[in-house]
Formats: sequence, structure tokens, C-alpha cells
Amino acid sequence: MEEIRVASMVDLLRLQASRRPDRPAIHYFDRTLDYRTLEAESNALAVALRDLGLQRGDRVAVFLQNEPAAVVTHFAVWKAGGIVVPLNIMFKERELTYHLEDAGAVGLVCQQRDVSWVQSIAERAGVRFVVTTSPYDHLDLQAPLPDIIPPPEGGPPERGWTYRDLVTRYADRVPEPIALGTDDVAYLHYTSGTTGPPKGAMITHGNLLFNARTYERLCGLTEDDCVLAVAPLFHITGTVGHIAAACHVGIPMVLLYRFQADEAIRQTERRGATFVIGSITAFIAMMNSEAFDPGRLRTLRKVFSGGAPVQPAVVERWERATGVYIHNVWGMTETTSPGTWTPLGERAPVDPETGALSVGRPIPGSEVRIVDPETGQPRLTGEVGEIVARGPHVFKGYWNKPEETAQTLREGWLYTGDLGKMDAQGWVYWIERRKDIINVSGFKVWPREVEGVLLEHPAVLEAAVIGVPDPYRGETVKAVVVLRPEFRGRVSAEELIAFCRDRLANYKYPRLVEFRDELPKNPQGKILKYVLRAEARPAG
Repeated sequence: MEEIRVASMVDLLRLQASRRPDRPAIHYFDRTLDYRTLEAESNALAVALRDLGLQRGDRVAVFLQNEPAAVVTHFAVWKAGGIVVPLNIMFKERELTYHLEDAGAVGLVCQQRDVSWVQSIAERAGVRFVVTTSPYDHLDLQAPLPDIIPPPEGGPPERGWTYRDLVTRYADRVPEPIALGTDDVAYLHYTSGTTGPPKGAMITHGNLLFNARTYERLCGLTEDDCVLAVAPLFHITGTVGHIAAACHVGIPMVLLYRFQADEAIRQTERRGATFVIGSITAFIAMMNSEAFDPGRLRTLRKVFSGGAPVQPAVVERWERATGVYIHNVWGMTETTSPGTWTPLGERAPVDPETGALSVGRPIPGSEVRIVDPETGQPRLTGEVGEIVARGPHVFKGYWNKPEETAQTLREGWLYTGDLGKMDAQGWVYWIERRKDIINVSGFKVWPREVEGVLLEHPAVLEAAVIGVPDPYRGETVKAVVVLRPEFRGRVSAEELIAFCRDRLANYKYPRLVEFRDELPKNPQGKILKYVLRAEARPAG
């Protein structure tokens, strides 16, 4: 067998297709694509993209749900020498325009149901070709269709191509090989933009390969595993924790089109999924699903959460319900997903001062320090400061933004904007984003500490704590709370305030409590506190 040197994601897929052609690569409801098919379809699409004018280094935006065509497209763009720009499927016209123009995208792959409004936007943004997909492209139409899949809508693009036609027309074609190395950019992964316009983080093939190995090592992944893909494939957790990790080990991932708790439980049981990483809100949704039954999740033994703060109370609730511990991790787009990790089989300690559950220790082959946010000088063990990281997982920089890159990457260190601390054993505790700290009469309040206390109340399902202007204190603490359905209308704001007052210092407990049916979140389940702050009325 030919020896394949792995220096890119293209090499990785070629290796798996050569060694394990019949192994499942993607489970999608009633259909399964093996590694041979994933290699063949991405080859065909890569040749088509080259014929459509794609050149080395060109950017192709992917505006899709978690469907097989999205995975095929990523590999096809790389095989054609391009860079993938994964876009949030919830974007509207203004957001889509910004990202296409900022990335200088020459191509766009989108859903057929969206092309009626997307095509004109793409053309105005300078996109030269549009390819549409259908969620039915990889479904068995003779089998009952899952409820989560929308009915057919729209037709092919007026001035474009369909995925299925291109893959069929170019079947059995293999693209001319393009030498890709570890330093070549694979993704422009856009940051959330909560502190300014979104920036395209340049994620290299080397970044992806390094952290794919991190997933294998710290999650204990073997050829017997199966990935439950609950994170969107346009998010860094999806591209690394699902696509890259699965391809590195040569195992299947279960795609759900979009996350829906009932369907996630059904497909876990059906496919015997063993490994999952996602936002803690996904696990909360599964526990609250009518389909929840520990027996249906008995194979799901390797469970990890990142992307949003994880409260010890929620970890305990999941473990009581399933018998499985949720391993907490921390990372960001700029660290290519994981930066610190609680390895499989270990239990993260809880910081006695803040109540924060540790997000693990630095991943192997990397360094993490806690520094003074203003001076950059190292903090002492146990002191709160900014988390900075260095290693092969750190991104290359921001696309066409040298000043922002220089501010974030300094002397090889990534300055994350996250505040945390590290104990003597090397466990890292994520405390807060710098911008989320609440200053009450000169005292600092960590919102996550207050949220942890609120979640100890049996009536509270979710909670977000923010600071709002106060004429006396400067800021005061406000809690926005979602109650469990059986407690709605039965628990008052005063009761929750009293509950916190008994457990927190006088300056920490919330003076204001607002009840909502749901909290604003991004597609990864991260609570959008900046939305809550913008909506909040000043106290007093």
C-alpha cells in the first residue's frame, strides 16, 4: 500500500479512504456514506469547482446545515486548493453580505431553499458561482423522512449549479493534486463579533491535524467509536471536534441536519454513538426532552462540553440521570477548538473561591499562562488574570486585519480576553470574559459565580447574570432566569433573590430578577449576554 504523508486534511481523507474504504464516515438518518464515497464525491466536486474557476487560495463560503454535502464540500474546496469559509446558517442579508465581502469569497454553496434570496446578495458581493444543495441529496427517499428535515422548497439557482448534478457529471474524476502543507490556511472561521465586527480567523491544516490528535488522545477515541455531531459544522467545535477528529481516527459521525434533542437521542440509540462534545445547553435540552431515557443513551460514555460556561450543578444533574460524567474543556476559535482539557476518566476540581468548575489542564504540546491583563506580567498561582496560550493549535492570524492580529498575537502568545486562574496542580479555571465583569461599588462580581448559585435552586433551568447601570453602586447585579416548566408562576423574583442573599456576599446577590421563556443564544448554545445588556433597563 502506498505510504501517504499526512500534511493536510486532504491527505488525511485520502489515507482513510485507502485504508478503510468500507468504513462508515457519515450516518445521516437512513443513509450511510463510507470513506470511499466521501473521497469519491469530494474528488468529483473538486474537479467541478476547478472548472468553475476556483484557484489556489480562493475562498468558498459554505452556508449549510449539518448535512453530508457540507462535509463533502469542505474536502472538495481543499482538494481544489481553496479555503473554506463556514457561515452561520442563521445569517440574514446584512450579515451574509458582510462575511462574503470581508472574505472575498469567489464561490458559495448554499441550500436550495435559500437561493431565492441568497443569490442576488452573493453576486453583489462579488461571488462568481453559486452551488445549491438539498437535504434530500443524501437521503433514502423510499424510507420515512425525518420530521426535522424541511419539505422541498425552491428550485435550482437561475445562474448556478446544483450539487447533485455536479457530482454526477464529474463522477470518477480525480482532481490534479495540489500540494498543501501544514502552514496552508484551511478555514477562515469567523469570530462571533461581540467586541466589534467579526474577524476571519485563519485556521491552518496544521492547526486542524494537531487538535484532531488532541481529541483522539484526551477523549480516548478508538476505531470502535462513533461521533454524535451536535455542534454546527460552521462552528470550530463542529469542524474540529466532529469532522477533523472523526477523519483522524477513521470513525463515523452522526449528522442530525440541525440539533434537536429528541432526534439526537433517537440517533444516539440507533447508531450507538459513543462520543459527544457540545455546548452544555445541548445536554440540558436532552435531559428535558420527552424522549429522554438513560437506556437510550447507554452507549454515550465519552461526554465533553465546551463553548459556554459549565456549572457544577448541571454536571451533577447529568451524571445522576445517566451515570456519565461531563468532562469540561475550554477553547476558542483562535485555539482551533480545545486549549485546555479534562481528560477522559478524570474529574475536574471546583475552585472553592469562585465556584468555577475547572476547564482542565493545558492540552499536551501547548502552554497556558495567567498574566496581568494590563502589563502582561505573570500572575501568581491562584491569582485571577488573563489566559494566554501558545502552541501548534494557535491560529495564524486574522484575515486582512494586521492590527488586530498584532494585538492578539504577541511574541508567540495568544491573548484570549478570557479571565481565569491556575492552581498548583495545573488545573485552569475559566472565570469570565473581561467585558462581562460586574463592578459593584468597586467590588468585582463574577457573573458565573452568581449563576452557579441560581442553578442550585430546584426551580431554575437556566440563568444569565449581567451588570446594569445603577446611580448609587455604578452597576448592580441582574439575573435573567428561565424556570423549569413545572415551576413557572409558582416562584417569585423575591424568593430567588433571598435564596442568593443567603449564599452570597451582600454585593454579589442579584437585586433584580427577570423571568423569560428562553435566553438569547447563538447557534452553539452560548448565551448572548450583550443582547441582554442592550435590552436591560438601568436600575433605580
